[in-house]
Amino acid sequence: MDTLLQALQPLFATALTLWGAPVSWLELVGCVLAVVMVVFNMRVNPIAWPLAIVSSLLFFALFWNSRLYGEAGLQIVFAVMAGWGWWQWLQGHQENGATLRVRHLRPSSRVKALVALALAWPATALFLRTYTNTDVPWWDAFPTAASLVGQWLLGRKYVENWPTWVAVNVVSVGLFAYKGLWFTTALYLLFVAMSFSGWRAWQRLAQPR
Repeated sequence: MDTLLQALQPLFATALTLWGAPVSWLELVGCVLAVVMVVFNMRVNPIAWPLAIVSSLLFFALFWNSRLYGEAGLQIVFAVMAGWGWWQWLQGHQENGATLRVRHLRPSSRVKALVALALAWPATALFLRTYTNTDVPWWDAFPTAASLVGQWLLGRKYVENWPTWVAVNVVSVGLFAYKGLWFTTALYLLFVAMSFSGWRAWQRLAQPR
């Protein structure tokens, strides 16, 4: 890992200074790609997925360098799941065999999603506290666990992915501000607003339950 970070050092050069903190080229490019990705997600355009892969790999390097190991590991999972989501949006089908469309979760499936989050959050936090030197295991673990749920919901075109991202992004704003990643903090503030916009847009597109 240290060898990879050394190879990426030119990308960690300062591109600009925001609120007295340096913003690297890696962080800047990753943020721009992430914003474009969310715009395409809101429009249910599969181009979002390859953008997600590239952005996730850039953020993996950024977060690992900042000792946010939960967030870093999440980016690798995101890159893999983005490949799955890309295939789902192009070739996926609903349980009844129909072409995959924007729709709502059934009430029972919402409960399952919440249970999955309730189990994944403490499990992730305990793993990070035990096996890494992170100083914010529980804070780091929540967006990590919730993002996995949100990514699955997004890949299957469930409207509920958007309120999940609202929660992830709100917590992430505080986490990245604490770490001094101010440009990324500003990005996630934008993501909060975009998540609400995506939520409204997908509700209009959703099939009747």
